[in-house]
Amino acid sequence: MTAESPIPPDSDPAGDKKPTRILLVTGLLGAGKTTALRALEDLGWEPVDNFPVRLLPRLVSTAPGPGHDRSGAESPPLAIGFDSRTRGFDPQQVIAEVDALARRDDIAVSTLFLDCGSEELERRYNETRRRHPMAGERPVAAGIAAERELMAPLRRWADVVVNTTSFSTNDLGRTIRELFAPSAPQGMTITVSSFGFARGMPPLADLVFDMRFLDNPHWVEDLRPLTGRDAPVADHIAGDPAWQDNFARIRDLVLSLVPLYEAQGKTYLHIAFGCTGGKHRSVFSAESMAQALRKTGHNPGVLHRNLDTSASDLVEGGTRAR
Repeated sequence: MTAESPIPPDSDPAGDKKPTRILLVTGLLGAGKTTALRALEDLGWEPVDNFPVRLLPRLVSTAPGPGHDRSGAESPPLAIGFDSRTRGFDPQQVIAEVDALARRDDIAVSTLFLDCGSEELERRYNETRRRHPMAGERPVAAGIAAERELMAPLRRWADVVVNTTSFSTNDLGRTIRELFAPSAPQGMTITVSSFGFARGMPPLADLVFDMRFLDNPHWVEDLRPLTGRDAPVADHIAGDPAWQDNFARIRDLVLSLVPLYEAQGKTYLHIAFGCTGGKHRSVFSAESMAQALRKTGHNPGVLHRNLDTSASDLVEGGTRAR
């Protein structure tokens, strides 16, 4: 995935200082917080893990001026990690504290939430033979369920949610680098994604387009094992009479909305395309939209949530779903 960085430069040509960047990194235990913080550190962020968020106002008040340390050199942005184990953890209090800080002009706070499927989390715990802190004497699945319920307000509230269910360590590191690399172009971070309705809609997408009106390559035997990234599938979809005019309308709508979102100061924009299984029509549509955005000078990230999910075939294989 390639994405525009949400990190603005510390000063503009006129010398005006920009707010200090603070990224809160949280999520479910086992979803990859440590990996994310290490990747951010490699990018030049200053990581602080297991930090009591209730002390964040004190940390900010004792920090040097925006963008510079006490010697006058540029200070790195802060990446602060916390989770349900953090002392005094209270999701509603975290939201209240951060919302209060967000009203200040000298700092810019955003939140990254790392999510993961319950079955995959259970597999990771069983693989490492670690006990879930919230499970007690119960099975690990009970601890995961309790934590998911506790963390739900933060997940709904977070600026960016990354689902690591199908991610390797390298996949997550690459995603973090492409989202938060300081060397990436500045401005609003645009992510274009594909997904399968059979596995649920992305919860925090800003714009969602349902591509199930297109002819489904799943029902062409030679195309079924391929994806929307493969030329035969792309040719099949592009040859559908419903494709050209309708995608052109979607493309023009998105391209007209992007500058309006930027003008409103929106930091992240998530554009999602869905089909039944998330392997063919949505993937081709997302790739086509990303290409259109690049032609207009944007540098969107691209995520394909269900590209390698075999369950999509199982869902589509039962009946001829559109």
